[in-house]
Amino acid sequence: MHTAQPAAAVATAALPLLAPDASLLRRMILAVRSLQILANDPPNPHYGPLLNACMDSSTYAKLAAQWRTDDDGRRLLDERPTLQGADLDLDALAALPEGTLGHELMRYFRDNGIGPFATTFPINSDVDYLSKRYRETHDLLHLVTGYGTDEAGEMELQAFVLGNLRVQQAKLILFFGALRQLHREGPRSLVGYVRRARAALRRGAATPNVLRVPYETLWATPVSSIAAMCPPL
Repeated sequence: MHTAQPAAAVATAALPLLAPDASLLRRMILAVRSLQILANDPPNPHYGPLLNACMDSSTYAKLAAQWRTDDDGRRLLDERPTLQGADLDLDALAALPEGTLGHELMRYFRDNGIGPFATTFPINSDVDYLSKRYRETHDLLHLVTGYGTDEAGEMELQAFVLGNLRVQQAKLILFFGALRQLHREGPRSLVGYVRRARAALRRGAATPNVLRVPYETLWATPVSSIAAMCPPL
């Protein structure tokens, strides 16, 4: 006699996972599927980390190896500070003075009708942690870089993090963004798209590693002070 599984368990079991020995083709199929889901559900707690795993496990492994060579990097990897909503005092952040990182992040969430990033993926390694930190700093990077949350701003931010972190998923996102631009507005519109992407790429390359910034200690710091690490727009 079979016992019926709870609906949540069935739903979780149905979610695609990435096997450690997955082929490049399997990785690309899952990455494209993840992008399709994330286009309509950007904070999805499963498909965001899945896209990371498909495209950037080696990227984060190289980054972790670099961080392990100095004190600040080792501290972040060992302590694994978190920026997930469940670990933040959102009311306290909202009560901070206007212009501070905490206050402006709460304003950003309110204005965009969203909440802090959350994930159900377990964190068992440095690679897992850097993948999570990449996802949970996305909204902060909108504030720090000044790129908007419209489609153009999102593409610029992807180009920025490509220049800054060399994350491969950004290449895939930018490619599909270019295809959408081409489909909607024609070949001539790609000139402006490429120009903005190149400028953001160069800006990201000229900015210190954005994942190493201790945002969790800077809530009362003016956003303008943190943004000074980036070349001006």
